[in-house]
Amino acid sequence: MDDLDNSDGTNPELLEEDTSARGLSRRELLIGAGLVGIAGVAAAAENEPLQSFTAPEAATVRAILARLIPADENGPGAIEARVDRYIDRMLRSHNSYRGSNDPNTNLTDAYSAGLKAVDAYAQATQGGLFASLSPDKQDAILTAMQANSATGFTPNSRTFFNLIRRHTVEGMFGDPYYGGNANFAGWDLLDYPGVKLVFTEEEQKLDVTVKRAHKSTTDYAFFGDNRRGM
Repeated sequence: MDDLDNSDGTNPELLEEDTSARGLSRRELLIGAGLVGIAGVAAAAENEPLQSFTAPEAATVRAILARLIPADENGPGAIEARVDRYIDRMLRSHNSYRGSNDPNTNLTDAYSAGLKAVDAYAQATQGGLFASLSPDKQDAILTAMQANSATGFTPNSRTFFNLIRRHTVEGMFGDPYYGGNANFAGWDLLDYPGVKLVFTEEEQKLDVTVKRAHKSTTDYAFFGDNRRGM
């Protein structure tokens, strides 16, 4: 495999070899982070306005998320986990950092340019905006972006693919405090019980299922009242 540009901080090992012919899978997207799932059908996006995106941008973001971590027989996917809300809040946060697509632009601009490039490439190669295409055609576009063969991106398609994939994983499996992992969907997928301050003697034994707490860090009083997220 060619050397990969990990200027956005994404682990290059997350990109596996020879995916161009097979399309994407949830396993391939997450295995590098120690997270394993099975690809399935995309879920319908929840109709809540996103403040950081125009309506067309929001549709494209949600369509990408639905293909990166789709809902399947194992549970909800990125849409149900509100990963779109996580990304939206991150872009609106005062902590928002400079984007990796171009060191001279911020993260909001990087997303805007990247999403525009996704739709332009979709129009040129598949005859429609990304969100309007069938799952197979959407996967073909994402696979081309991952392989760095999709054109029209700055500096390249792999960089934007790495950026949105990294944020998808963060929003799916991070603390719900930040807007994603709604209803603990990501933690339930991993069978992670949530933040627990006390484990019973029985729960500390081997091969014992720990009762799910379904609690975020901010569900505990010592964090105080500042629970606004990003």
